[in-house]
Amino acid sequence: LLFVLGTVSCTLFLAVNGLYSASDDVIELTPTNFNKEVIQSESLWLVEFYAPWCGHCQRLTPEWKKAATALKGVVKVGAVDADKHQSLGGQYGVRGFPTIKMFGANKNKAEDYQGGRTSDAIVDAALSALRSMVKDRLSGRSGGYSSGKQSRESGGGDKKDVIELTDDSFDKNVMNSDDVWMVEFYAPWCGHCKNLEPEWAAAATEVKEQTKGKVKLAAVDATVNQMLAGRYGIRGFPTIKIFQKGEDPVDYDGGRTRSDIIARALDLFSDNAPPPELLEIISEDVLKSTCDAHQLCIISVLPHILDTGASGRNSYLDVMLKMAEKYKKKMWGWLWTEAGAQSDLESSLGIGGFGYPAMAAVNARKMKFALLKGSFSEQGINEFLRELSVGRGSTAPVGGGAFPKIHSVEPWDGKDGELPVEDDIDLSDVDLDDWDKDEL
Repeated sequence: LLFVLGTVSCTLFLAVNGLYSASDDVIELTPTNFNKEVIQSESLWLVEFYAPWCGHCQRLTPEWKKAATALKGVVKVGAVDADKHQSLGGQYGVRGFPTIKMFGANKNKAEDYQGGRTSDAIVDAALSALRSMVKDRLSGRSGGYSSGKQSRESGGGDKKDVIELTDDSFDKNVMNSDDVWMVEFYAPWCGHCKNLEPEWAAAATEVKEQTKGKVKLAAVDATVNQMLAGRYGIRGFPTIKIFQKGEDPVDYDGGRTRSDIIARALDLFSDNAPPPELLEIISEDVLKSTCDAHQLCIISVLPHILDTGASGRNSYLDVMLKMAEKYKKKMWGWLWTEAGAQSDLESSLGIGGFGYPAMAAVNARKMKFALLKGSFSEQGINEFLRELSVGRGSTAPVGGGAFPKIHSVEPWDGKDGELPVEDDIDLSDVDLDDWDKDEL
């Protein structure tokens, strides 16, 4: 199973040992040696992208080592610490750990390994892919290998996630759609289109998964659907256009590899995505679900409502909302609480009873946090988050190594606070006659 972890663009909190050492038969891969070892290699490669803190990766490690030893000299077996080398994970669309990719004859078209996680299953899949690759060489094809599940006669990738559009279906699918569409106009006889086809197909599958279908990749045979080709002035092939609701279509002029296409699609997705929700910590569930689902959760502790009133509090919340919008591509979680409402949480984050408003960025998987040192302002928070996004800034372990008990509290009603009303003394409760007698 692939456990999605959200974006892997953040480079915070990396001080964890890798799972493999030089004594293993698993080849440790980094951005420095990946191109030379894998891309320029004639060999079939199995590459695991992992994170040292990931439990599923830790369980896979002994099986991966056994498979590497069994395949030594036959198939290359490598591993990338994608938590440490996130640029490499991002290049291959790694969104969860462990992710296993198979690099065959066509190193630009890696295939996801979806088989079992035992050494036997890994070895069987490697030998099957190797046999397919050798057969392709024998028959004069060098377009890569296939696991058999996704093979087509053309030797390209599986086009199941590319939406075929026609003169009849284009408008009802694309025009006024709330989704973003990237549409390739092609001609069947065009060599550049054939080269693009497997990249477009592979990107379509990744983009569908990573954007939950909010960015769609489609294709139009412009030699058949000439009304569309004429409407959009298609003169050469392939031509890729981007369609967004309420805007004129624009040409895609980026690279033609899967990773280039995916990167543009994710940019389009995040540009159109709403900013993340800003949630008040009113229960343990709010904190846990937000922090567990995101690589980082940004927690603000705002002054007591009696110190700021509603207008003062809203001004702080507005600053947070602006920052959430600015950094929405990072897909972080955003939370706030009132000073004193979650005192145990404050203490565990080194805030504890003074200096409000305060802000901490927490990595819940490693139970480490960084504290805002500058001002609680757009400028101060922007500098803080920018440092985090490039892996800088001092960090500390969360006190106690885990989130403390979170108290269930009533959500803020949006109003100014009120001092507790002292109960009026109801003299009817006092028997004055008896009191007088005692005194006498």
